[in-house]
Parts: sequence; structure tokens; C-alpha cells
Amino acid sequence: MLEISSRNNPLIKEIKSLYKKKYRWKNKRYIIEGIKIVQEAICNDVDLRQIVYSEKLFSTIKGKNLFKDIENMKNLVKVPQRLFDEIADTENPQGILGIVDFNEMYFEDILSIDNPSLLFLDKLQDPGNIGTIIRTCDAFGIDGILLGEGCGDPYSPKVVRSTMGSIFRVPIYMCDNTMDFLLRIKELGIKIVVTDLDGKPIYDEKFKDSFICVIGNESRGVSPDIVSIADSRIKIPMPGKAESLNAGVAASIIMYEIMKWRR
Repeated sequence: MLEISSRNNPLIKEIKSLYKKKYRWKNKRYIIEGIKIVQEAICNDVDLRQIVYSEKLFSTIKGKNLFKDIENMKNLVKVPQRLFDEIADTENPQGILGIVDFNEMYFEDILSIDNPSLLFLDKLQDPGNIGTIIRTCDAFGIDGILLGEGCGDPYSPKVVRSTMGSIFRVPIYMCDNTMDFLLRIKELGIKIVVTDLDGKPIYDEKFKDSFICVIGNESRGVSPDIVSIADSRIKIPMPGKAESLNAGVAASIIMYEIMKWRR
């Protein structure tokens, strides 16, 4: 175990840098913070580059139990509480964080999925929505989530926290060119389904065969270019007076309906 007390230590500087998107993507690493998500990482055999903790970890039973799982790890680093508070992103840090490598997935990986059920996010920005959708994908057994151009960063601290560990189990694909990617998907015979106010009720859509369902931007919906190449358009019927649903809520309802077809 290593002990660090200086804020000028290279590891401390690296942790601080990973709270900025450009450094996360440059180094292909991100921060996880808190007892539950570090425990989730360990349970899912995630390769933790470093685990940093402070005395605060021992203030709870869960923290003490977690330390028993990590105390013999070579990449364990102890820091004073004042320094941990400086590098933590939460208001009430629990005394533990880790550095994790991106689990990058590629187009070719999709080809290995038998009868895939996939979700595509079109310019979604809100970290809470993205985190909720990743978590719901995990809950309902969706095979993977794709983030198109203009989406928020799935590895930002707020997104990672809101996934509650699901980020370790849901394959995440990044897409540099949305239309090129979707056209390639279409050539493979994977159906493109989009959410659209003029679509048919979701319960009339059959999700038995391979598909990719597109969830649109919080305020603008699915891009017109994507709608133009869609094989099917769906909507969630709303007999009440609300005009629309939160993107994370809408995606969750859609994934529940998908699960009913594919269970």
C-alpha cells in the first residue's frame, strides 16, 4: 500500500484532471467514487488502476467491510482526509474512489450479438437521463447502448454515479458519425425504430427481431435525418394532460415494453 500526503503528487494531479472531459477522453479513464460503486466494480471484476481511500472509509460498517476486500490490493493508496476532500467530487465523500479504464466497444462487437436489442441516444445531454437509461438497460436486459454525436459524456461523474454500477455491465458504444453508423446497421438487417409523436402506439410494435431503438434529444426529439431512414416509428400513448415525458422516463417505459416481447 502506498501513502500520499502531497497535493503535488502525480496521482493526485491525474485524479483532478479526470474530472474534465478532455482529459478523460485523452487518457480513456474515469473516476468512480463511493462505497457502493467501488464494491460493484470489484464484484464485476473491473480492473481498477488505483483505489484511493481515507480514514472516513472506516466510519461505517459498509466501509469497513469494503476495506477487507481491498486491503491486500497492490494498487491501494491512502491519503489524509483533507486531501481526499480536495479530490472528491461529492459533497459528503465516503472516503473511497477509484480510477477505471474505459470499456470501449466497437461496431464489430455488435456483429457478435445474436438477435441484438440496442438503444441509440440521439443528442441527449442531461447526465441524469443518460445515467438512468444506462441503469434501466441493465435492469431490462438491453444488449447495449450507443451514444451518437452531440450526446453528453457517459463517463462524467454525475452519469457514473446515477448508473449505480450498471455502467460496468452495459456495453457502451460511441458513434462518431450517426448517419453512417445507422445506415451500416440497416444494411445488416437490424431494424431502426424511432420515437416520434406521429408514430404508432408502442404496444403495436413487435420487438422480437433485432432492432435499434432511437431516443431523441430532451427538447427536439429524434433528428429528422434519422426519422427519414427509420423502419418504424413509435410513441407512448398518454391519455392524461401532460404533453411529454422526461427522456429517461420515456426510455424506461420503452425498455419495459421491449422486455415483455423478448423475455
